[in-house]
Parts: sequence; C-alpha cells; structure tokens
Amino acid sequence: MPLDLEEQEQLDQLKAFWQQYRNLITGVVTVVLFAYAAYSAYQWWRVSQAADAAQLYETMMVAIEKGDKDQTLRAADDLQSQFARTPYAPMSSLVAAKIASDAGDATKAMSYLRWAAKNASDQGYLALAKLRLVSQLIELGAEKDLAEADTILNEKPIAGFEALWLERRGDWYLAQKKNVDARKSYEAAWKQLNQSKEFAEEARRLLKVKLDAVGGIAQ
Repeated sequence: MPLDLEEQEQLDQLKAFWQQYRNLITGVVTVVLFAYAAYSAYQWWRVSQAADAAQLYETMMVAIEKGDKDQTLRAADDLQSQFARTPYAPMSSLVAAKIASDAGDATKAMSYLRWAAKNASDQGYLALAKLRLVSQLIELGAEKDLAEADTILNEKPIAGFEALWLERRGDWYLAQKKNVDARKSYEAAWKQLNQSKEFAEEARRLLKVKLDAVGGIAQ
C-alpha cells in the first residue's frame, strides 16, 4: 500500500535522523554491550575466585588440624599471592600470624599482620590486623617497634574498635612505664567499652586487670 504524504515525510525524517546519528547510536550500543560483558565476566571471576579461595582456605584448616605448620603457612602465602582480593586472604593471614607467633617466629607473624593491615578490604579484619600488630610491636619493645606502634595508633580508629584502640594506646604507655598516661587511656577505653555491647565479657575483664595494675578507675 503506497504511503500517504504524512507517512512518507515521517519516514524521510527517520532516515535523515539515522543517517546523522547512526555512528553515535551504534557506538553507544557497542559500549553498553561491552560494559555488560565486562561486568558479567567480572562477576564470574569473583565467584570463581571466591570458590577457589574457599577451597584453599579449607586445605589450610585441615593442615591446622593435623598440626602441619609448614603446610598451613604455605596455604596462607598462596592465599595472599593468588587471592588477595578475597576475604580469605586476610582471614588466613591472621590465623597464620597466630601460628607463627605461637611457634616463636615473631618476624614471620608480623609479616602476616603487616600484609593484612595493608591489604584487608574488610574493616573488621583490617582493625584486628592493626591491633594485633601493635601488640606484637609493644611486646618486642625496641624503640623502632614502639615508634611503628605509635604510628599505627595515631591513625583514625576503625569504627567500632575505638575502645580497643585506646586500650592499645594504654599498653603503649605502660611499656614505657608511663603509668599515669596508661591509666588515662585505659579509663577512656573502659568508658567506651561499657557503652558498647559488641565486645565479649572477657574483653572487659582483661581491661579491668590492666586498670587495676595502674591504680584502678579514678574515683
């Protein structure tokens, strides 16, 4: 059926529009398709990475049950190098740090903690890594170790861990026999801890022991 004049005019306008903007339209569609393909590939990669990391972490747990320290630490190293962007890497580093520390290898323990403190994307693991690293540094007690601990403690506390940050600052003062300053930090930590329901009773008991050691809560 022949087109009437109005339909023919609309068709001509559509052709003219396509001629003028077809390259732009084609380009936009191509970009959208590539973006969707990239997003899909990334999602698949994340799922694949998480699955592989979970399997390696399970291997690490089995090694721990067997008491195989070398295999445990190898698994933690592999998780760091191959799956750094998954939560399993910092989680395994914290476990490996404890095992290395228990074995008397403070240097190895701190290397795991430093890695987690630098690379953990999860705020909880990041806070734990920094707090444990500070504890290790304070225990070593050399001037350079205390300076490194001070640098970490001068950072803004991670939300939810303010009380533990203050407690570690108290430990830092106590290691230098600055009991008055230690007591102030412990008291501030005690106040924060009592306002939070997230910490176990064991944390309060430990802090109370530290407070008592420097004179108790001021009346």
